[in-house]
Amino acid sequence: MKLFIAGLDTETNTFSPIRTGHEAFVEGQVAHGDATTKPLNCCSSQLFVWHNAARERGWTVVESLCAVAEPGGTTTRSVYEDFRSEILRDLKAAMPVDAVLLALHGACVAEGYDDVEGDLLAHVRALVGPDIPIGAELDLHCHLTRRMMESATMIVAYMEYPHTDIEERAGHLFELMVKVLAGEIRPVMALFDCRMIGTFRPHQQPLRGLVDRMKASQGRDGILSVSFGHGFPWGDVADVGAKMLVVADRDAGKAHQVASAFGREIFALRNALEPHHLTIDDALDRAMATDGGPVVLADVSDNAGGGAPGDSTFIIRRVIERGIRDVASCLYWDPIAVRLCQAAGEGATLPLRIGGKIGAASGEPLDLNVTVRRIASGITQRFGAVPLPIGDAAWVSADGIDLVINSVRTQTFHPECMTALGLDPATRKIVVVKSSNHFRAGFEPIAKDILYVAAPGALQPNFRDLAYTKLRQPYWPKVAEPFAELAL
Repeated sequence: MKLFIAGLDTETNTFSPIRTGHEAFVEGQVAHGDATTKPLNCCSSQLFVWHNAARERGWTVVESLCAVAEPGGTTTRSVYEDFRSEILRDLKAAMPVDAVLLALHGACVAEGYDDVEGDLLAHVRALVGPDIPIGAELDLHCHLTRRMMESATMIVAYMEYPHTDIEERAGHLFELMVKVLAGEIRPVMALFDCRMIGTFRPHQQPLRGLVDRMKASQGRDGILSVSFGHGFPWGDVADVGAKMLVVADRDAGKAHQVASAFGREIFALRNALEPHHLTIDDALDRAMATDGGPVVLADVSDNAGGGAPGDSTFIIRRVIERGIRDVASCLYWDPIAVRLCQAAGEGATLPLRIGGKIGAASGEPLDLNVTVRRIASGITQRFGAVPLPIGDAAWVSADGIDLVINSVRTQTFHPECMTALGLDPATRKIVVVKSSNHFRAGFEPIAKDILYVAAPGALQPNFRDLAYTKLRQPYWPKVAEPFAELAL
């Protein structure tokens, strides 16, 4: 067997002011057929799983492009088209192939392409013809589209958030592909639109139990795979929203039945699934009233993993105004401040302007007299099994507040981004992290409590008022009963 593998992964916040160009991918990783020989990232880890599993079976593996960028605004047209051309050129040179596996995100938007993954899959399908199986793995924050469904043989998405199952789902997709090539199964897919837009937390009930039942249904009664695509709310595209995807063996009716059943159950739980967010002051009040610590405050509105700048100052400014001490916070994307700290050196005290640099969603910069505690390069923080770099970093402190500033825009995944500098968040009363949910995997073991904060910022969790221009159908929570409106 000859297996062709490639990856293209970034998530697009169409409301973000940060354009995603070539340098954003270079900073993440752009590998031209050799990603599996380099340090792992959230895209190449899937290729690594497929490459090793195929080689163990004696297959030939042709590896093409693997490009990944931190989520941001719209990807430039030339960047996407160049990447697409490289994948198609490599695929054409490798043909004939027996199968194609692609590691994609599912919510990438480029200039002129609202559905990048659907476009790429369609081009791959046109090249290999109707009979070659194509599998794709998506992030669960994906826009599931008809074009994807028409072009791929089977699609699976991560089930967990934090995404602790990327490699597991890659293995799941590979095993399905093995059965397809052996003629044991013939996948058919069905999609159910839940008519919901929001963020969802599989670690909490009642979604936890439902996700466990989805997993348990796989491999039984002809159901091959089940994926709950949460959607990415900050994408102004026609297919935005939560959808249920089911892959069945030969039986399209059963796939539709199971997708509809799970999807309607999700919708019935919509009020219970709606995440709760606190104001800045309410969160600080609760944290200060909690015995012990640390209490972790998630700044969901400035999550670089959703395309936000990662340099907003709203929460930490309020901490300072209220005179709260024993607080640590990370990560603040501010290469200029990092460079000034490097010039001053460890132990130096200097006036430093931190954050608030990208636009109105970042707030006003903080002007602090700081002491540089530690400077470092080459630090990584774990995202599941993958070590992700934060670039150059500095730990600075001012009046009982410790901040980690860094040069590579990324959300906070793990306490390692602090402990590697000598800052132990477990010893602080309050820890403010710029992340929506991925931080839980690393911070939950040390947290006395975790609070989600809806501060001002680029990722406002108010899904009733997002300024969509391309979504034509009603959705919850803007409309209480969107299915009823659709029936009118």
